[in-house]
Amino acid sequence: MLQYENIRHIDLIKMGAGKSMEDALRRDILEVDDMKMPKMVLFDYGQTLIAEQKFDGVKGTEAVLQYATRNKYHLSAEQVQAKANEINQELGRFDPKKRHLFQIEIPNTMFTPYLYESQGIEIALSNAEIDTVFWNAAAPGTPTEGIKDFLDYLKNKGIRTGVISNISYNPSVVAERINRLLPDNTFEFIITSSNFLFRKPNKRIFDLALEKAQLRPDEVWYIGDQYECDVKGSLNAGMFPIWYIGALDLPYTVEEVHSLDKNILTVTDWNELRQRMEG
Repeated sequence: MLQYENIRHIDLIKMGAGKSMEDALRRDILEVDDMKMPKMVLFDYGQTLIAEQKFDGVKGTEAVLQYATRNKYHLSAEQVQAKANEINQELGRFDPKKRHLFQIEIPNTMFTPYLYESQGIEIALSNAEIDTVFWNAAAPGTPTEGIKDFLDYLKNKGIRTGVISNISYNPSVVAERINRLLPDNTFEFIITSSNFLFRKPNKRIFDLALEKAQLRPDEVWYIGDQYECDVKGSLNAGMFPIWYIGALDLPYTVEEVHSLDKNILTVTDWNELRQRMEG
């Protein structure tokens, strides 16, 4: 396990169970006496770089069905999405409490053709176009508050950046969204599980990023919102993990949060992290 030097653990806040998740989180944050600056910071995508609205698969499917050239059984968006939910349940995908156990990606280039063609539906779009139409309708996103300034800060400090995302959408569609919403980013690469097979917390996807960056694990920070996939995954890969909870959408209970590793740097906004880096 990665050893943290010059870090002293302090208990900042003890909140009661009646508070909100963010307030109730026992803020056992690390006090950093001499934080070693990274050569590179890697980011998760969803609820870290970009805050997505609550996923609505029916809205996404409604948007896609507008491009249907054949709907043999006259299925509604609700019926098509119900089939998608049934298949995903069989596969064990997208369960928030078990997502870290699902470490091999099923990209939409495989899932989507089966979903529609098995129900007698033909769509006059490419797989990437279907992803774009579906995603924009099902889960539009906006940059998390302060992320643009934080990325600018890293760029001005000469700190390299990149992305590792567990995501089934086409890699080009993911890159287009990130570059559209964060047009001034200088990400050297955007690694998606849809393109590279493995999902976080599998160590292989972190190792891939290190190979691309030509850096040692101890020279890299990883920031994400999911404890099992992002924090534990990057820690196991030897990186310095930071748990960003400013846009958290996972159903952690207060008790579960309290039971998690206290020796993790946890931040609620990007300016807070910048201030800690500046000392």
